[in-house]
Amino acid sequence: MKEISDSIYRILYHGLSLQTAGILVGLVLIALHLVALLKSSPTREWLQKLPRNQSVGTWVLTVAFVLAMIVATSMDLGEFSRMRYLAQFAVPAMFLSLLFYTNEYLGSRSLGILVILIACPVLEAAFLKPPPSRVLLSGLCYAYILLGLFWIGMPHTLRDQIGWATKSDGRFKMVALSGLAFGVVILACALTLWGGA
Repeated sequence: MKEISDSIYRILYHGLSLQTAGILVGLVLIALHLVALLKSSPTREWLQKLPRNQSVGTWVLTVAFVLAMIVATSMDLGEFSRMRYLAQFAVPAMFLSLLFYTNEYLGSRSLGILVILIACPVLEAAFLKPPPSRVLLSGLCYAYILLGLFWIGMPHTLRDQIGWATKSDGRFKMVALSGLAFGVVILACALTLWGGA
């Protein structure tokens, strides 16, 4: 099991180039915001239920748990390596406590955890790479990490943000178009400027 964890960790944190990370992030942003534009009404309804959604929260938290276990098992802890068992015990303990004891805003909390875990390898891929345009990707990662921290610690903030974005059809389309445009910019930079990084 450790070999599988180590190989996944190597791919995520050492095998991801800036170009690959940019292409993946750009395509995900484009796909999500395109769905929001094309299926505006059902997407708005689904998003409004997301912060308290137990079933989506459980699935997202399970994916986050697997990623967190990979990090806890394979991350280089240096001189603290002998204490790795503490991290490997803490991750399942937090997973179970979130799932059964603090599950009122499970959708919001689990999304915050997953966003942080996904942003970290992307940020690592962009770290100190030569093209200055990489700050688009780094800035996006830092924004999502900050949002993720709020969604975990103050989960009602996601509810409020979704409420603001879905208040009117025009505002929702403006937010979706902005996300789509940013995804196109990231993808264009990845294909044209980040090839050598």
